[in-house]
Amino acid sequence: MTKIGIRKKRLCIIKVKVMKKILVIVMVLLAGASSTFAINPGDYEVFNKLNNNSTFNGLVRYLNADSEQAESLKYVFSVAGNKIQAALKSENEADAEKAMNFNLGNAKNILTDYQYKKYLTIINLTINNRYNEVLLTEK
Repeated sequence: MTKIGIRKKRLCIIKVKVMKKILVIVMVLLAGASSTFAINPGDYEVFNKLNNNSTFNGLVRYLNADSEQAESLKYVFSVAGNKIQAALKSENEADAEKAMNFNLGNAKNILTDYQYKKYLTIINLTINNRYNEVLLTEK
């Protein structure tokens, strides 16, 4: 085999390895994204609670958000809360889902990666606590 043929073969092997790595990364990202947004439609009211002044202030302190981030979050929470309330009044689950994604997407753009992970943790813990309350009251 010539030197050019060997180089082409090595290049093909490298391309295949890189493509496999990219495929694995994409699959992990998709799995993470789908688990992040897997929220029960009845739990949209969690996003409305973010407009409560004491809840908002506690969240901002927990996230260690600066004043600019806090101002942006307050606006996003207000808009998303209004959209969710309108969607729930009209019983339009698709619009409620869009409003929730609006909240999460904009929060992700405003916050650092670490802050956003903490934000998702708070949202998920709140939803899980509500499920536990419901289960306890049913028993």
